[in-house]
Amino acid sequence: MKITCLRACHPPPLLLHSRTCHTILSPPAWRRLRSPTLSSTKRLLARAPNAATTTTNDGSVLREGIAEFYDESSSLWEDIWGDHMHHGYYNPDSSVSVSDHRAAQVRLIEEALRFAAVSEESTEKPERVVDVGCGIGGSSRYISRKFGAKCLGITLSSVQAQRANALAAAQGLADQVSFQVADALEQPFPDGQFDLVWSMESGEHMPDKKKFVSELARVAAPGAAIIIVTWCHRDLAPSEQSLQKWEKQLLNKICDAYYLPAWCSTADYVELLQSLSLQDIKAADWSQYVAPFWPAVIHSALTWKGLTSLLHSGLKTIKGAFAMPLMIEGYKKDLIKFSIITCRKPRVWLIGMVLGLVEYGFRVWLKMMMFDVEPKIGFEDDDDDDVCLKQKSGTT
Repeated sequence: MKITCLRACHPPPLLLHSRTCHTILSPPAWRRLRSPTLSSTKRLLARAPNAATTTTNDGSVLREGIAEFYDESSSLWEDIWGDHMHHGYYNPDSSVSVSDHRAAQVRLIEEALRFAAVSEESTEKPERVVDVGCGIGGSSRYISRKFGAKCLGITLSSVQAQRANALAAAQGLADQVSFQVADALEQPFPDGQFDLVWSMESGEHMPDKKKFVSELARVAAPGAAIIIVTWCHRDLAPSEQSLQKWEKQLLNKICDAYYLPAWCSTADYVELLQSLSLQDIKAADWSQYVAPFWPAVIHSALTWKGLTSLLHSGLKTIKGAFAMPLMIEGYKKDLIKFSIITCRKPRVWLIGMVLGLVEYGFRVWLKMMMFDVEPKIGFEDDDDDDVCLKQKSGTT
């Protein structure tokens, strides 16, 4: 099994992956960012209700909270940011214009596909795709147009599913993409259904990470690419048993605002994928490339359009807006990592071939041990057995 860890540089060099996979960015791009709106948002945050210091891990409560959060906030997000409900991918060495943010979100999709070696030039373009945590379907529609693939998206939010289907119909993609309400931990699809399994910033909502990746692997066809882009906490040092107290407190406040269960590290994801015997596991920290995103979200929230829309969106969305500076703080302190983890499901024919060779070798060895004969190359043993039987029966 090949496992690689990629540094956050472009193009990123391949490194041999050991037990853990993490890269410390120096200097972190977050420390180079300044937002004129950050101080005013912190003053708003100070007046917000105190966040809980425990994460929400009860499955039913968490699912209900996630669904309601996105029922409330999706229309606001679409109105300001468009189809894609995820970070953007930026060049850390260039200035970012406001108009570039939506383009950066599309760029993130392209970079994730490139990282996983899924391209139009590949010999096996994806034909059936599942979008796990699909939002309003932006990734699905983009991937469908790019590859001509059929995409199925799942979300806990009925509002998102309805809007995603409406947008697909409006864009002439109703025959190619469809969306439904379903739980990512219990996907309503048969085994081996998809040749691209896509999860863009939904893994952080999953209370059972092992079951989450197991479901991704289950619905993946042999040879399929699995792409996970998600929020993680930093990898632990060999001498550490857990995060520091202040780190846990900060993450718990974010969990309370965005309906997240306990966080895990990139290394945790890699180990889970290893336990499922998945192949070509790669991981990278892209925090540097998404650095301008949260300041841009704060800026958009503090515009007249953003503020008026926010006030009409609901308490859950307002609470989430108050927590945005916490995300920036987590990135600045190298606690939060924006991670991509990809792998492929082994091909059944290859496994069968290997098992067949092992079985044949065992049969040859066993015959040598039992009859003390020289091994023969090929598959002529059955003919020899037939001759022996004919001789014993008196025939030729």
